[in-house]
Amino acid sequence: MNGIFDLPRISKLVVTAIFLILLIGMSIVFGYTNTSVQLAYEAFTNFDGSNEHLIIQTVRLPRALIAASIGASLAIAGVYMQTLTKNPLAEPGILGINAGASFAVVSVLTFFQVSSLSIFTWVSFLGATIAALTVYFVGGIGRQGLTPMQLTLAGAALTALFSSFTQGILTTNEAALDQALFWLSGSVQGRKLEILASVFPYLVIGWVLALIVAPMMNVIAMGDDVAKGLGLKVGLLKITVGIIAILLAGGSVAVAGPIGFIGIIIPHIARRLIGTDHRWLVPFAGLLGGILLLAADIGARYIVMPQEVPVGVMTALIGTPYFIYIARKGVHKG
Repeated sequence: MNGIFDLPRISKLVVTAIFLILLIGMSIVFGYTNTSVQLAYEAFTNFDGSNEHLIIQTVRLPRALIAASIGASLAIAGVYMQTLTKNPLAEPGILGINAGASFAVVSVLTFFQVSSLSIFTWVSFLGATIAALTVYFVGGIGRQGLTPMQLTLAGAALTALFSSFTQGILTTNEAALDQALFWLSGSVQGRKLEILASVFPYLVIGWVLALIVAPMMNVIAMGDDVAKGLGLKVGLLKITVGIIAILLAGGSVAVAGPIGFIGIIIPHIARRLIGTDHRWLVPFAGLLGGILLLAADIGARYIVMPQEVPVGVMTALIGTPYFIYIARKGVHKG
């Protein structure tokens, strides 16, 4: 039952995948503009150029695909960060990825008056990458090398530094504040499919790498000493996990801005439902991450209709109670 051909786990994956597809369909159909399943079907099979068909093809379909891809990426990155740092509250932001991307975007807004979403994408990806590489470098300084504690501390320090810089810039530039505020809250609204396409190859590479190293993560989860004793190249694996986090979390932030909590809560839910074997945990967490972000985005359309709540706010509303539960449970265990 613990092998790769585990029928109960396969069944869970299949059911979860079907639910994800269902939510993608709901995301395409539901919204402020009244549409139906039939209208959505006709938009792809018999496009007539109507306003409803245009909205379905150019707004809702990209939005649904972006939410599914970003949710999956953040969840998988969260699984690896929690395993690597042995911190149940770790998420992609622990590498300073969110803070680095935010600082890069706000800096470009302030000093270069750039407002293009496509430019934001690459600037935020660059900022996220530089921040993560810096955390790895700082965390690896010292005799003990890159330990989970040093990585966590380096990430927290760099996050605080970049966040302070970002807030400092925004307090002195009201125009940048107005432009950056919606992006900083995290949103899939208004994102074009071209923006996802520009980083999608990097997300795919991250997903493939995550699946390839999944068996090795089962070993390193037992501790670095055990992993080294079994012949695992721990240093190389940690670098690979860092690359995965940069590709998945950096690409996600580049497309949708910093969206929190998915990388924290989904790995815990996935472990409860499917176990700790990363061969199953990684794809299952990816599916659940896509489901959560899609559900949050659909809900964001109705709370203050006709206006919309940024999906980052919705994930915070959903994730905060579970985050508190995880934190309290961890404290009681300690």
